[in-house]
Amino acid sequence: MRSLLLIHAHPDDEAINNGATMARYVAEGVQVTLLTCTLGEEGEVLVPELAQLAADQADQLGGYRISELTAAMAALGVTDHRWLGGAGRYRDSGMMGTPANENPRAFWNADVEEAAAHAVAVVRELRPQVLVTYDEKGGYGHPDHIQAHRVAMRAVGAAADPAFHPELGEPWQVAKVYWCAMPRSVVLRGIEAMAEVGEGSPFEGLGDIEEVPFVVPDEAIAAAVDARAYAGHKDAALRAYPTQITVDGPFFALSNNLGQEVLGTEYYRLVRGERGPDGGSPQGWEDDLFAGLPG
Repeated sequence: MRSLLLIHAHPDDEAINNGATMARYVAEGVQVTLLTCTLGEEGEVLVPELAQLAADQADQLGGYRISELTAAMAALGVTDHRWLGGAGRYRDSGMMGTPANENPRAFWNADVEEAAAHAVAVVRELRPQVLVTYDEKGGYGHPDHIQAHRVAMRAVGAAADPAFHPELGEPWQVAKVYWCAMPRSVVLRGIEAMAEVGEGSPFEGLGDIEEVPFVVPDEAIAAAVDARAYAGHKDAALRAYPTQITVDGPFFALSNNLGQEVLGTEYYRLVRGERGPDGGSPQGWEDDLFAGLPG
Protein backbone atom coordinates (compact mmCIF):
# COMPACT_ATOMS: atom_id res chain seq x y z
CA MET A 1 0.00 0.00 0.00
CA ARG A 2 1.30 3.44 -0.89
CA SER A 3 1.82 5.64 2.17
CA LEU A 4 2.45 9.38 2.48
CA LEU A 5 3.56 11.05 5.74
CA LEU A 6 3.48 14.82 6.18
CA ILE A 7 5.22 16.51 9.13
CA HIS A 8 4.00 20.01 9.95
CA ALA A 9 4.53 22.49 12.76
CA HIS A 10 1.02 23.76 13.54
CA PRO A 11 -2.61 23.05 12.67
CA ASP A 12 -3.37 24.81 9.33
CA ASP A 13 0.14 24.42 7.86
CA GLU A 14 -0.92 21.21 6.15
CA ALA A 15 -3.97 22.78 4.49
CA ILE A 16 -1.98 25.78 3.27
CA ASN A 17 0.92 23.81 1.84
CA ASN A 18 -0.51 20.43 0.89
CA GLY A 19 -4.30 20.43 1.26
CA ALA A 20 -5.06 19.62 -2.37
CA THR A 21 -2.29 17.01 -2.54
CA MET A 22 -3.60 15.28 0.57
CA ALA A 23 -7.17 15.19 -0.74
CA ARG A 24 -6.04 13.82 -4.10
CA TYR A 25 -4.03 10.99 -2.59
CA VAL A 26 -6.79 10.05 -0.15
CA ALA A 27 -9.14 9.78 -3.13
CA GLU A 28 -6.60 7.59 -4.92
CA GLY A 29 -6.43 5.16 -2.01
CA VAL A 30 -3.08 6.24 -0.58
CA GLN A 31 -2.59 6.02 3.20
CA VAL A 32 -2.17 9.70 4.12
CA THR A 33 -0.96 10.54 7.63
CA LEU A 34 -0.41 13.97 9.14
CA LEU A 35 2.00 14.39 12.07
CA THR A 36 1.66 17.81 13.72
CA CYS A 37 4.31 19.04 16.14
CA THR A 38 2.45 21.65 18.24
CA LEU A 39 -1.11 22.81 18.96
CA GLY A 40 -0.42 26.32 17.65
CA GLU A 41 -1.05 27.98 21.01
CA GLU A 42 0.73 31.23 20.10
CA GLY A 43 -1.27 32.01 16.96
CA GLU A 44 -3.09 35.30 16.58
CA VAL A 45 -6.88 35.07 16.75
CA LEU A 46 -8.80 36.55 13.81
CA VAL A 47 -12.28 35.96 15.29
CA PRO A 48 -13.04 38.80 17.76
CA GLU A 49 -15.48 36.74 19.85
CA LEU A 50 -12.73 34.15 20.41
CA ALA A 51 -9.99 36.64 21.27
CA GLN A 52 -10.02 35.50 24.90
CA LEU A 53 -8.52 32.17 23.81
CA ALA A 54 -5.18 33.82 22.97
CA ALA A 55 -1.95 32.96 24.74
CA ASP A 56 -1.88 36.27 26.63
CA GLN A 57 -5.43 35.75 27.92
CA ALA A 58 -7.03 32.36 28.73
CA ASP A 59 -4.31 30.50 26.77
CA GLN A 60 -6.85 28.03 25.39
CA LEU A 61 -6.23 28.51 21.68
CA GLY A 62 -4.35 25.22 21.36
CA GLY A 63 -7.38 23.24 22.45
CA TYR A 64 -9.58 25.15 20.03
CA ARG A 65 -7.20 24.52 17.15
CA ILE A 66 -7.49 20.78 17.79
CA SER A 67 -11.14 21.07 16.80
CA GLU A 68 -10.23 23.20 13.78
CA LEU A 69 -7.73 20.60 12.61
CA THR A 70 -10.27 17.82 13.09
CA ALA A 71 -12.68 19.68 10.80
CA ALA A 72 -9.94 20.33 8.25
CA MET A 73 -9.00 16.65 8.15
CA ALA A 74 -12.64 15.74 7.57
CA ALA A 75 -12.72 18.18 4.64
CA LEU A 76 -9.64 16.53 3.11
CA GLY A 77 -10.78 12.98 3.86
CA VAL A 78 -7.73 12.26 6.04
CA THR A 79 -8.49 9.77 8.80
CA ASP A 80 -5.02 9.37 10.33
CA HIS A 81 -3.75 12.40 12.21
CA ARG A 82 -1.22 12.33 15.04
CA TRP A 83 0.57 14.76 17.39
CA LEU A 84 4.32 14.48 17.81
CA GLY A 85 4.82 12.81 21.18
CA GLY A 86 1.10 13.20 21.95
CA ALA A 87 -1.15 16.27 21.97
CA GLY A 88 0.45 19.16 23.84
CA ARG A 89 3.86 17.55 24.27
CA TYR A 90 5.50 20.50 22.55
CA ARG A 91 4.28 24.08 22.70
CA ASP A 92 4.08 26.58 19.85
CA SER A 93 7.26 28.69 20.01
CA GLY A 94 5.78 31.88 18.57
CA MET A 95 7.58 34.01 16.02
CA MET A 96 11.37 34.32 16.08
CA GLY A 97 12.67 36.66 18.77
CA THR A 98 9.50 36.73 20.87
CA PRO A 99 9.25 35.82 24.59
CA ALA A 100 7.40 32.62 23.61
CA ASN A 101 10.73 31.29 22.29
CA GLU A 102 11.98 31.11 25.88
CA ASN A 103 9.23 28.85 27.16
CA PRO A 104 10.90 25.61 28.28
CA ARG A 105 8.08 23.64 26.60
CA ALA A 106 8.49 25.49 23.31
CA PHE A 107 9.17 23.17 20.39
CA TRP A 108 12.09 25.42 19.46
CA ASN A 109 13.79 24.30 22.70
CA ALA A 110 13.03 20.60 22.27
CA ASP A 111 15.83 18.07 22.15
CA VAL A 112 15.98 17.08 18.48
CA GLU A 113 16.99 13.49 19.22
CA GLU A 114 14.08 13.02 21.62
CA ALA A 115 11.57 14.63 19.26
CA ALA A 116 12.95 12.65 16.30
CA ALA A 117 12.44 9.42 18.23
CA HIS A 118 8.71 10.18 18.42
CA ALA A 119 8.69 10.68 14.65
CA VAL A 120 10.75 7.52 14.07
CA ALA A 121 8.10 5.48 15.87
CA VAL A 122 5.52 6.77 13.38
CA VAL A 123 7.76 6.19 10.35
CA ARG A 124 8.54 2.62 11.36
CA GLU A 125 4.91 1.85 12.06
CA LEU A 126 3.53 3.32 8.82
CA ARG A 127 6.51 2.61 6.54
CA PRO A 128 5.80 5.52 4.16
CA GLN A 129 7.45 5.62 0.77
CA VAL A 130 7.15 9.43 0.69
CA LEU A 131 7.63 12.05 3.40
CA VAL A 132 6.85 15.78 3.03
CA THR A 133 8.08 18.59 5.28
CA TYR A 134 9.72 22.06 5.14
CA ASP A 135 13.13 23.18 3.93
CA GLU A 136 15.94 24.16 6.28
CA LYS A 137 14.53 27.69 6.57
CA GLY A 138 11.15 26.38 7.61
CA GLY A 139 9.58 28.02 4.58
CA TYR A 140 9.51 31.51 6.05
CA GLY A 141 11.71 31.28 9.13
CA HIS A 142 9.24 30.37 11.86
CA PRO A 143 11.12 28.59 14.68
CA ASP A 144 8.67 25.70 14.77
CA HIS A 145 8.92 25.18 11.01
CA ILE A 146 12.70 25.10 11.24
CA GLN A 147 12.52 22.66 14.13
CA ALA A 148 9.98 20.49 12.29
CA HIS A 149 12.46 20.33 9.40
CA ARG A 150 15.27 19.29 11.72
CA VAL A 151 13.16 16.65 13.45
CA ALA A 152 11.76 15.25 10.21
CA MET A 153 15.13 14.99 8.48
CA ARG A 154 16.75 13.43 11.54
CA ALA A 155 13.87 10.96 11.78
CA VAL A 156 14.29 9.91 8.15
CA GLY A 157 17.91 8.98 8.76
CA ALA A 158 17.33 7.46 12.18
CA ALA A 159 14.35 5.34 11.10
CA ALA A 160 16.62 3.45 8.70
CA ASP A 161 19.31 2.87 11.33
CA PRO A 162 18.86 -0.49 13.13
CA ALA A 163 20.90 0.85 16.05
CA PHE A 164 18.55 3.78 16.71
CA HIS A 165 16.04 2.80 19.38
CA PRO A 166 15.37 -0.73 18.10
CA GLU A 167 12.42 -0.94 20.48
CA LEU A 168 10.59 1.52 18.19
CA GLY A 169 10.20 -1.07 15.44
CA GLU A 170 11.90 -2.52 12.41
CA PRO A 171 14.09 -0.08 10.43
CA TRP A 172 12.50 1.61 7.44
CA GLN A 173 14.06 3.66 4.64
CA VAL A 174 11.80 6.40 3.27
CA ALA A 175 12.29 6.30 -0.49
CA LYS A 176 11.59 9.96 -1.29
CA VAL A 177 11.64 13.15 0.82
CA TYR A 178 10.14 16.37 -0.51
CA TRP A 179 10.18 19.91 0.82
CA CYS A 180 7.26 22.26 0.22
CA ALA A 181 8.18 25.09 -2.14
CA MET A 182 6.77 27.73 -4.47
CA PRO A 183 8.30 28.26 -7.93
CA ARG A 184 9.04 31.87 -8.78
CA SER A 185 6.91 31.84 -11.96
CA VAL A 186 3.82 30.68 -10.05
CA VAL A 187 4.24 33.32 -7.34
CA LEU A 188 4.59 36.03 -9.98
CA ARG A 189 1.39 34.83 -11.66
CA GLY A 190 -0.34 34.91 -8.27
CA ILE A 191 0.76 38.49 -7.66
CA GLU A 192 -0.58 39.43 -11.09
CA ALA A 193 -3.88 37.68 -10.36
CA MET A 194 -4.26 39.56 -7.07
CA ALA A 195 -3.47 42.85 -8.81
CA GLU A 196 -6.25 42.16 -11.33
CA VAL A 197 -8.82 42.06 -8.52
CA GLY A 198 -7.39 45.13 -6.83
CA GLU A 199 -5.22 43.43 -4.23
CA GLY A 200 -1.62 44.39 -3.52
CA SER A 201 1.31 42.03 -3.53
CA PRO A 202 1.11 39.63 -0.59
CA PHE A 203 4.81 40.19 0.00
CA GLU A 204 4.89 43.99 0.25
CA GLY A 205 6.25 43.84 3.79
CA LEU A 206 8.96 41.34 2.92
CA GLY A 207 10.83 43.24 0.26
CA ASP A 208 11.65 42.02 -3.23
CA ILE A 209 10.22 38.67 -4.33
CA GLU A 210 13.77 37.33 -4.62
CA GLU A 211 14.10 37.77 -0.85
CA VAL A 212 10.98 35.75 0.04
CA PRO A 213 12.41 32.55 1.59
CA PHE A 214 9.95 30.00 0.23
CA VAL A 215 10.09 31.26 -3.35
CA VAL A 216 12.61 29.18 -5.32
CA PRO A 217 13.77 29.16 -8.95
CA ASP A 218 11.61 27.02 -11.19
CA GLU A 219 14.53 24.71 -11.87
CA ALA A 220 14.68 23.79 -8.16
CA ILE A 221 11.20 22.27 -8.34
CA ALA A 222 10.93 18.52 -8.89
CA ALA A 223 7.19 17.89 -8.67
CA ALA A 224 3.97 19.75 -9.43
CA VAL A 225 1.04 17.76 -8.06
CA ASP A 226 -2.04 18.62 -10.08
CA ALA A 227 -4.90 18.33 -7.61
CA ARG A 228 -7.16 21.00 -9.06
CA ALA A 229 -10.04 18.54 -8.94
CA TYR A 230 -9.68 18.71 -5.14
CA ALA A 231 -9.26 22.48 -4.79
CA GLY A 232 -12.70 22.60 -3.19
CA HIS A 233 -11.50 20.25 -0.48
CA LYS A 234 -8.52 22.51 0.16
CA ASP A 235 -10.79 25.55 0.29
CA ALA A 236 -13.01 23.81 2.86
CA ALA A 237 -9.96 22.82 4.93
CA LEU A 238 -8.70 26.42 4.94
CA ARG A 239 -12.14 27.62 6.04
CA ALA A 240 -11.98 25.16 8.94
CA TYR A 241 -9.39 27.47 10.53
CA PRO A 242 -11.36 30.71 11.12
CA THR A 243 -9.10 31.76 14.01
CA GLN A 244 -6.09 31.76 11.66
CA ILE A 245 -7.20 32.14 8.04
CA THR A 246 -9.62 34.35 6.13
CA VAL A 247 -10.75 32.93 2.78
CA ASP A 248 -12.14 35.33 0.18
CA GLY A 249 -12.95 33.77 -3.17
CA PRO A 250 -9.82 32.30 -4.79
CA PHE A 251 -7.53 33.93 -2.21
CA PHE A 252 -6.82 33.54 1.48
CA ALA A 253 -4.98 35.63 4.06
CA LEU A 254 -3.20 34.59 7.23
CA SER A 255 -3.21 36.41 10.56
CA ASN A 256 -0.04 38.22 9.46
CA ASN A 257 -2.02 39.64 6.51
CA LEU A 258 -0.02 37.74 3.91
CA GLY A 259 -2.44 36.99 1.09
CA GLN A 260 -2.06 34.00 -1.20
CA GLU A 261 -3.93 32.32 -4.01
CA VAL A 262 -5.69 29.04 -3.21
CA LEU A 263 -3.71 26.74 -5.48
CA GLY A 264 -4.96 23.39 -6.72
CA THR A 265 -1.50 22.51 -7.99
CA GLU A 266 1.14 22.22 -5.25
CA TYR A 267 4.89 22.22 -5.69
CA TYR A 268 7.78 20.31 -4.15
CA ARG A 269 11.57 20.02 -4.08
CA LEU A 270 12.99 16.48 -4.01
CA VAL A 271 15.86 16.23 -1.51
CA ARG A 272 16.19 12.47 -0.99
CA GLY A 273 15.53 9.67 -3.44
CA GLU A 274 15.52 9.34 -7.19
CA ARG A 275 13.50 11.62 -9.42
CA GLY A 276 10.82 9.73 -11.31
CA PRO A 277 9.49 10.22 -14.85
CA ASP A 278 8.08 13.64 -15.56
CA GLY A 279 4.38 14.15 -16.03
CA GLY A 280 4.71 15.74 -19.44
CA SER A 281 5.16 19.30 -18.18
CA PRO A 282 7.41 21.67 -20.17
CA GLN A 283 9.63 21.97 -17.09
CA GLY A 284 10.04 18.21 -16.77
CA TRP A 285 8.41 18.15 -13.33
CA GLU A 286 6.96 14.98 -11.84
CA ASP A 287 3.18 15.02 -11.47
CA ASP A 288 3.14 12.33 -8.78
CA LEU A 289 5.17 12.18 -5.55
CA PHE A 290 5.33 8.41 -5.99
CA ALA A 291 6.73 8.67 -9.54
CA GLY A 292 9.43 6.08 -10.16
CA LEU A 293 8.58 3.96 -7.12
CA PRO A 294 7.51 0.31 -7.43
CA GLY A 295 3.79 -0.37 -7.45
